[in-house]
Amino acid sequence: MLDWSIMGTSRRSRLAAGYLPKGVLLLHEDDHIIVVQKPAGLLTMGTRTDKTTTVYAVLTDYVRRGYAKSRKRIFIVHRLDKDTSGILVFAKSEEIKRRLQEGWKDVEKRYLAVVHGVPDRTSGMESCYLAENRAHVVYATRDQRNGKLSQTAWRVLESREDRSLLELRLLTGRKHQIRVHLSNMGHPILGDRIYGRRTDAGHALALHAVSLSFTHPASGEHVTFEVETPHALMQLLR
Repeated sequence: MLDWSIMGTSRRSRLAAGYLPKGVLLLHEDDHIIVVQKPAGLLTMGTRTDKTTTVYAVLTDYVRRGYAKSRKRIFIVHRLDKDTSGILVFAKSEEIKRRLQEGWKDVEKRYLAVVHGVPDRTSGMESCYLAENRAHVVYATRDQRNGKLSQTAWRVLESREDRSLLELRLLTGRKHQIRVHLSNMGHPILGDRIYGRRTDAGHALALHAVSLSFTHPASGEHVTFEVETPHALMQLLR
């Protein structure tokens, strides 16, 4: 098992990292994958209504080293919401992308979130069916025909009078899963403008993808990528 949480990038990667804008941190690169830390406020990839700078565009420029005619490409394996920060993995070929996505259900995904209030238990599991309305808002439903099963394990790491830091482990990977689950628990994430409180409008979303563990699609080794808890997240508890 390889743990990249405290290991640096190669000299080649450090030099090439000059093509990355401030805020996108290169965690690991080899011949098959690129792992980065995405800042909050940056899209993983462009949407129909928002085609601003994205992690995908940034990394495409990175692998091409600024040479626009280069045929080098990267491939999106998974996504994070625009306002969520944390670890993202990209593939350098369609085959590697396929291998990663085929085994994605077995990837261990850990998040950190600062939520309103203090849960009455120290840990638990949220399980429900999630559906999406025409406004693209996700909601919980008992209708198994229209919803998809979603499960999130959680535990309290730290709490104060009216806020708590939770560690969350995704057992399924549905859109806005963590945000809806925590809102349904009565402990919405600080800064969640869709599923949270109106008073949070001025806050950034306090959700961070802190760790990914999976089988490397080329070497077959189990690898773990982990980053430190953002200072801004901890400040919300102080």
